[in-house]
Amino acid sequence: MASSHTVLMRLVASAYSIAQKAGTIVRCVIAEGDLGIVQKTSATDLQTKADRLVQMSICSSLARKFPKLTIIGEEDLPPGEVDQELIEDGQWEEILKQPCPSQYSAIKEEDLVVWVDPLDGTKEYTEGLLDNVTVLIGIAYEGKAIAGIINQPYYNYQAGPDAALGRTIWGVLGLGAFGYQLKEAPAGKHIITTTRSHSNQLVTDCISAMNPDTVLRVGGAGNKIIQLIEGKASAYVFASPGCKKWDTCAPEVILHAVGGKLTDIHGNALQYNKEVKHMNSAGVLAALRNYEYYASHVPESVKNALIP
Repeated sequence: MASSHTVLMRLVASAYSIAQKAGTIVRCVIAEGDLGIVQKTSATDLQTKADRLVQMSICSSLARKFPKLTIIGEEDLPPGEVDQELIEDGQWEEILKQPCPSQYSAIKEEDLVVWVDPLDGTKEYTEGLLDNVTVLIGIAYEGKAIAGIINQPYYNYQAGPDAALGRTIWGVLGLGAFGYQLKEAPAGKHIITTTRSHSNQLVTDCISAMNPDTVLRVGGAGNKIIQLIEGKASAYVFASPGCKKWDTCAPEVILHAVGGKLTDIHGNALQYNKEVKHMNSAGVLAALRNYEYYASHVPESVKNALIP
């Protein structure tokens, strides 16, 4: 019976199914051809029909099943009736077969905060860079990110018409991360992944100080963390405000669950309690291995410019 499972594992199992539904919605919007693009604060800060529909789907589906959760989504949407077709009430049974880490077994619904980015990499989505796009559902307890789900709606999209599209990666601290193959970046190489559409002098200065062999410029925080855990990059460096808590909550868990580290540029852990400001104003620094190398190469001038 579902009641024999802990609140956390039931939430993760539900969020997995909800994220898969979200991936389907993202693909449907593209297939229908009308992205419904709205400019929010600038030409690089966009919202599409997919952002809106996915947020309604995720937040409404979670709230119906877990009414005491605090849910914080990226998009500021007016309240209203949600189409029944957007609701996902399933749960992924494989997750319920996993043991809940003992430190989280007594967590109550009202103790959890869920951070939702319905479409991470919206600008890339509008430009057809579909492998940059992810759906992010992060779960926090006592200010710490402890569980996360990343759906990649277009994983495999360049593998031909018969390839199965999309995948869902999930993780819980103390249990591990699943749904992908862990791989480390080439030893001795400094391959840095960073922003594609929000760069500035600080970002450039910080990366230069790390003596990179290669710099990858891609969209989406979720996408960059996947690059780290699949060996395509050795560090994610973003020395600028701009990234928000819903961008980092789920990806941070996936990275931490396999021994990586994500902090702000000063090395401070990010906080995810419901009262916290949404902006990661002191940037992001992350690595699967050798975090200390990258942290030690952040210039003082960059640190002084970014106030936590």
